Amino acid sequence: MISQDRTSRSPLSQANRRRVGVKRASTRSRTSRSFSPADEAALKRIMEKEQDYIPSDVFLQADAEQVIYDDAPDVQKPDTSWYHPVMDDLSGGERPRNSSNSQVLLTAAEERVLFLQFNYSRYRIREIQKDIWATPDRTPTEDQARELLRWNEVAERMREQIANTNLALVLAMAKRTRLSEVDFAEMVSEGNMALLRAVDKFDAERGFKFSTYACRAILKAFSRQGMKQTKHRQRFPAEFDPKLQKSDYLETRRRERVRDDAAEVRRIVTENKAELSEIERTVIEHRFGIEQPLQNDKPLTLEQIGKMIGVTKERVRQIQNKALTKIREQLLEVEEGPKRDETLKDDDAMITGYGLN
Repeated sequence: MISQDRTSRSPLSQANRRRVGVKRASTRSRTSRSFSPADEAALKRIMEKEQDYIPSDVFLQADAEQVIYDDAPDVQKPDTSWYHPVMDDLSGGERPRNSSNSQVLLTAAEERVLFLQFNYSRYRIREIQKDIWATPDRTPTEDQARELLRWNEVAERMREQIANTNLALVLAMAKRTRLSEVDFAEMVSEGNMALLRAVDKFDAERGFKFSTYACRAILKAFSRQGMKQTKHRQRFPAEFDPKLQKSDYLETRRRERVRDDAAEVRRIVTENKAELSEIERTVIEHRFGIEQPLQNDKPLTLEQIGKMIGVTKERVRQIQNKALTKIREQLLEVEEGPKRDETLKDDDAMITGYGLN
């Protein structure tokens, strides 16, 4: 005979007590507005995809619910008030654990009890989903909706208890691994997610301890996180620096190069290193103001230079282009450093950029 006190402590009984006083509607009625927004959101999430679970032969027994919940021995719940991984990392050590139940070490039999309760609640959700999706409108009745919420609450509570019991495992693995590329808080967060995935996938019927399975899952998560961070570092070797966004380094270098090139062109023309003819020197000097100052800071037009030397505008253009070609070749010969990436058109722009077009 199951005592009333023991039955009241089971997760299923606790979930039932939370929903006492709710008026049950007819099985023919569909979900109504009697549900809270949180319940409506939970129902929507539950019905979005098929509920997975780890099967067991115990689920098929007629008295499965009583065997799994009411007849099961009590399992001590952990105290997670000590769990402050980031603070522990900053202080260089763990905070003292005062309570005796802060660290709970489960036996294989106790783990089997928790996982049976967890997976049976998910199994019941799956069975209710089958019944709902077998109807034409695929919509749960109010009774079905309340059953879904009740079993979902049990599943969430059992999942949380299993994860909280093994939080110290994540922290220990994170401190042992210590990837230099990954922040400690990110490692703990990734380890917690891996722990929750391990809870969903672990099969206690195989006889292994959950800590063995969870350790492998957590280490794999750390490895993936490290590889991801390494690839990110290879793509972006420097951290983002807002100051670099305001830097005018390239523009400053470009202005310095233009100024240096202009000085070199002036020297080539004045010393006639490019072996320009007299008429070519005259065109270049008046066109670009190398020796003669510009009029009103504006270059002489081709037509104005043509009138000065008695040729047509088009002829002045030809003389200018020929002279620029000679200057360009001489400028390239003078340079002793690495070859420039700019094209010949860019070189013309550098020469004419001395102040003229």
